[in-house]
Amino acid sequence: MLKKLFLAILLASLSTVSGHPVASVKYSVDANHSTVGFSIPILDGISTVRGKFTDFAIDIDYDETDITKSSVTAKIKAASIDTGVEARDKHLRTADFFEVEKYPEITFQSTRIVKKGKSFIAAGTFTMHGVSKAIAIPFTNTGKFYNEKTKKNLLGFSAKLQLDRRDYGMAWKHSAVPNWVGDLVTIELVILVRT
Repeated sequence: MLKKLFLAILLASLSTVSGHPVASVKYSVDANHSTVGFSIPILDGISTVRGKFTDFAIDIDYDETDITKSSVTAKIKAASIDTGVEARDKHLRTADFFEVEKYPEITFQSTRIVKKGKSFIAAGTFTMHGVSKAIAIPFTNTGKFYNEKTKKNLLGFSAKLQLDRRDYGMAWKHSAVPNWVGDLVTIELVILVRT
């Protein structure tokens, strides 16, 4: 009995030694070193508008030994959209696009995470502009770091995917030039999380 108890204590201790967990660990986003970005083509690709959301929270429950036990929750404030042009950002906040007063948050809640080759896929429910859809986000783990001074674990992730804005009720077209704004939006995530 004592031998089993000693073994259990030893395993629990080893689970956090040198920042190499063997069980699920909770991480929160380091927003200062993360980007929730997007790009959309103009006039069928003649140009591209790039932007980002500046106010977001991402929480990850990460199990290094069994990725299927991991999960991710993300909340983005739609009003924080920033394309670098104030007039355009104001338009994007209106009912033509994000309608931020009625739909203040863009969210993602994973239901399943699996490994695929050297990459991973987070499947779950994505909600934007009041529309919820099941999507799969392919992502990679870009590395990990253990800060001896702060005793904090850092993990990096990146992801890239495309969404059709029309699927989320954003079908606005320029009255004079219907193809001025493209329909497919490329989402690019560079995320740093820490314990």
